[in-house]
Amino acid sequence: MNITADGNDAVKKEGTYSRHEEYIVRIQASQSDVFSFLDEHRNLSSHMSASSWRMGGGKMETSVDQGGGKCVGSKIRLAGRVLGIVLSVEEVVTRHVPPRSKEWATIGRPNLLIIDSYRMGFDVVPKGAESILRVFIDYDLPKEGFPRLLGYLLGRYYAQWCTRQMAEDAAKHFR
Repeated sequence: MNITADGNDAVKKEGTYSRHEEYIVRIQASQSDVFSFLDEHRNLSSHMSASSWRMGGGKMETSVDQGGGKCVGSKIRLAGRVLGIVLSVEEVVTRHVPPRSKEWATIGRPNLLIIDSYRMGFDVVPKGAESILRVFIDYDLPKEGFPRLLGYLLGRYYAQWCTRQMAEDAAKHFR
C-alpha cells in the first residue's frame, strides 16, 4: 500500500521531546542478523498487531510504502482500534544505517490515546558472537482532553512496555 503524507512532513528535532524511555537486551545473534530482523517494521510492531488487554482488546495494523520502511524517507502507517476508538499514526524513517541503527518519527498529527508525537529507534552493537540491542522512544504527551489525562497516568508505562516488547520480541526470535 502506498502512503502519502497529509502535507505536514515536519519531524521534530532530537532533544525536543519531553520524555524518554529505553530498553536494552543482549541477543544471541550477529549484529547484521538482529538489524535485518528489526528492519522489517512488522517485526517491531508485532506487539500491537495482536489483540491484548494492554491494547484495550484492540490491535493496530502496519502498512509501509514502496520503500518498505527500509530507507530514509520511507513512510509507515499504523491504524486500528483500541478500546473501540479508531487510532492512527504515520511515521517516516529518519535514519537508516545498516547494520547499526534505525530511527523513525511521527509526521502530521498522530491520532493516539496515551502518547502524542514521538521518535523511536534502535541501535545494535556487536559483542563477540552476541549483540546488544537498545530500543528507545522520545515522546510527548497528548496536548489536551482525556488523552492528556491518560498520558499522565499511563504514558511512561506504555512507553516502557513498547520498548521492552520490541527488544524482547527480537531476543525471543533468536532463541
